[in-house]
Amino acid sequence: MPDLRLVIGNKRYSSWSLRPWLALVHHGVPFEEILIPLYREGSKEAILRHSPSGKVPALIDGGTTVWDSLAILEYLAERFPERDLWPRDPARRALARSISAEMHSGFASLRSELPMDLAPPDLGRSRSDATEADIARVSTIWRQCRAAAGAQGPFLFGAFGAADCMYAPVVLRLDRYRVPLDPACRAYADAILDLPAMRRWVEAGMAEPWVLTF
Repeated sequence: MPDLRLVIGNKRYSSWSLRPWLALVHHGVPFEEILIPLYREGSKEAILRHSPSGKVPALIDGGTTVWDSLAILEYLAERFPERDLWPRDPARRALARSISAEMHSGFASLRSELPMDLAPPDLGRSRSDATEADIARVSTIWRQCRAAAGAQGPFLFGAFGAADCMYAPVVLRLDRYRVPLDPACRAYADAILDLPAMRRWVEAGMAEPWVLTF
């Protein structure tokens, strides 16, 4: 049995769970997946058996438990330094951590108006000025990072890393709601969507029997 256990919610809806799951799967780190369907009778109690916050995701490594997606990514970066989850260059690493923290704490309007859902595209949803501003900011971040990465790879800092994990749920949201993207951002979004790990997550999420209404 793998040393690591990752507690997650529904793949169809849990954007926070996606982030560390992608890091582990893409980088080939063995782990046991514990999926707890959200917003059902007993869900909170089941999660509390693994996570003191009562929320997903949570990573259990022997006697160590780490919760919150960004904290888990930081833990994995320390646990598996050879995977280079953060850029090795200090300046690029600082940028990667900054944009990851910005995603972690911000973009409330985008999250609210464009909820995570892997269902077929929702083409009729309107967007407020605040959400349009969030989308514009995300696009600026992607262009800035991609311009610096150049030909080193298709992701934010060339190779797939923690910052990409943080923005992957936004890629899914923008794709589902058919938000227009400029060519550079579209290329980045397509690179994320084409990841074998991402395709595996989406396929599993669409096969889940649980349906939530927002």
